[in-house]
Amino acid sequence: MGLSCTMSTTCNNTTEPTPNATVDCCVAQLGVVHIPVVFMTIGVLSNCIALAILVKTYKRFRQKWRASFLLFASGLVFTDCLGHIINGAITIRVYVLEKNWEKIDPSGQLCPFLGTCMVFFGLSALFLGSVMAIERCLGITQPLLHSAKVTAHRAMFILGGTWLFALGVALLPFTGFGTYEIQCTHTWCFLKTSNIKSGIEKGILLLFSSSGLTALGTSFLCNTISGVTLVRARVKSKPHRRGKSHHIEMLVQLVTIMCVSCICWGPFLVIVARIGSTNVDAQATTLLFGVRLAAWNQILDPWVYILLRKSVLKRIWKITHLCMGREDIRLHSWNCGSLQNTIKSAALERSISAAKRQSQISRINESQ
Repeated sequence: MGLSCTMSTTCNNTTEPTPNATVDCCVAQLGVVHIPVVFMTIGVLSNCIALAILVKTYKRFRQKWRASFLLFASGLVFTDCLGHIINGAITIRVYVLEKNWEKIDPSGQLCPFLGTCMVFFGLSALFLGSVMAIERCLGITQPLLHSAKVTAHRAMFILGGTWLFALGVALLPFTGFGTYEIQCTHTWCFLKTSNIKSGIEKGILLLFSSSGLTALGTSFLCNTISGVTLVRARVKSKPHRRGKSHHIEMLVQLVTIMCVSCICWGPFLVIVARIGSTNVDAQATTLLFGVRLAAWNQILDPWVYILLRKSVLKRIWKITHLCMGREDIRLHSWNCGSLQNTIKSAALERSISAAKRQSQISRINESQ
């Protein structure tokens, strides 16, 4: 079934729709093309740097317990980078042609494609952040189960399933469940957000917003559980617990990603949920502000992996103490939980378990 692309001809601050209402209150300002070009360039470069760092780290730990986390993180950064390239290129074209969609999209196919990309890349980033939080929560609270069940192969399967689910939601309008339309400012396309009359149009908005808010809530819950578990382990166990620093490093990254996602995506998701639940059209400026704020998520995400790495945090810790006049800097908390000791400990535990199983098998054979 084909997808129709509609253009809103009314604005939220007008009482009666007029033929020139959209032009008067939505596209009066043509804007400059330099802004989307700068945003796209910064976003692509940031994500490429972060992706290179993650790929290099993944090659070092591809057979270790960090492999699944690094794979999910690489998938998140790759998704953000691809979103910047596709959405940014279309946005630049829109500004270059002065928002004239008759020239931009004479066939009527570009707007549905842009709307699909907006939904897909947005939900993919939120879902992957949630998946990473779940994976780390399982790794911290149930390390043996995590090492046995969460393999690189299964992580790839989960990553692909996350993309497919987000794509499935984005393609629902092609089946008649909702409609993509050119938004009031004529700079972007999204699900219909004005003059909503059918329950289907409300449903797709609520599905999008509820899926995103659920992902944010899941991330918050899992990160809270992980943080509480690490604090309890620090209080109860030995101060030199193995692997602790690497857990803290990943948890700091996850909490930062969650905060960035909440700040960037929260307002837009709430606005969309309000439109779908109350059938009240949002102001064009409010909706545009929300989507621009959400776009910052794809720019800030890669800097989490660029700046919040263990080596960078150690330097920040050292500089902070130097600025405070403390020269006796001790970084044992970062070095005590080296990954090498963690791997040796895990290997020793596996060998002991294998020896016990072999002993039990020998006893059973002797009894028989």
